[in-house]
Amino acid sequence: MSALLAVVRRDLLLAYRRRSELMNPLVFFVIVITLFPLAVSPAPNTLSQMAPGVIWISALLATLLSLESLFRSDFDDGSLELLLLTETPLPLIVMGKIISHWLVSSLPLIILAPALSQLLYMPVEALGVLMLSLLLGTPILSLLGAVGVALTVGLKRGGVLVSLLVLPLYIPILIFAVGAVQSATMGMDSGFQLYLLGAMFALALTLSPFATAAALRISLS
Repeated sequence: MSALLAVVRRDLLLAYRRRSELMNPLVFFVIVITLFPLAVSPAPNTLSQMAPGVIWISALLATLLSLESLFRSDFDDGSLELLLLTETPLPLIVMGKIISHWLVSSLPLIILAPALSQLLYMPVEALGVLMLSLLLGTPILSLLGAVGVALTVGLKRGGVLVSLLVLPLYIPILIFAVGAVQSATMGMDSGFQLYLLGAMFALALTLSPFATAAALRISLS
């Protein structure tokens, strides 16, 4: 556990020193959501119906934008190879890096989501389900994305390939998360979609660190 916390603390410190890079996904998230009323329609009914999909697609793309930084700096300065040689189990190190990535890239989006949802006239009654879907869904985005980044970390232009690898895996998360929020906006029960998101989160949390560790060993061998 101390090794996990040490990896999280190290990555958070490095992220703090690169604050300008950290702001990119957050600014992207805010700009995409604020542009929708200008590009589509300012009508409250139209925006209210689109709000769950707009917020979730913006969060998905913002997370995808930040995935490249998960292992890139460690690979460039050679510290990733040193991490593979330590006695600490690699899945534990990977888990620490995924946690720090979620804290840096997704948590700020979740904090901003309620305010931006009001820009899209989302009913206040659905805010709880929106927050819960983001809390369950965004960690899955980081966990699945880590596998794709690990497979392409040795490639110079791996960003596009990562998108092709992980976007199909993100589709079920997007469907169930948006479905849960839409059900809440219509006053319906959204428990089924949230339970499915919870099950996918548990499955990704169990398997992703091991799959990512194996992918890193393959990429660096």
